Amino acid sequence: MARRRRRDDTGGMQIYIVEDSAAVRTRLAALLSTVPGASVSGGSAGASQATREILERRPDMVILDLDLAEGGGFDVLRALRTQVPEIDVYMRSNFSAYPYRQLAERLGARGFFDKTQEFERLREVAADKARQKELSCNPSCN
Repeated sequence: MARRRRRDDTGGMQIYIVEDSAAVRTRLAALLSTVPGASVSGGSAGASQATREILERRPDMVILDLDLAEGGGFDVLRALRTQVPEIDVYMRSNFSAYPYRQLAERLGARGFFDKTQEFERLREVAADKARQKELSCNPSCN
């Protein structure tokens, strides 16, 4: 299935944040906005809104919390893997024990991060993905 281009596609990497805490969403957006070639294209606190907006916007990367205001991160991950498997989804949670990481991997998450101990690692992952996208970008990205 061909990837549908976003309406605002400028060739840069787009990141969508799904997090129930507005303060954490803001903090993540500020952290990720420092990544050259990347921008945060949106965010939400609930599973159904997040799924709907991600399917509409088709970002390159999704940062997904496990525990949401409405629904759960695994619900969003299942929907995305079924409908848009090309989007890279990275999960975060305070519940980072092996069973959660294992289920996230089985459902198709590209990575799983502990919220308290691995917060900054998301920036590293986003920077690597933005560099890869820039290197692989062809003239149709502009």
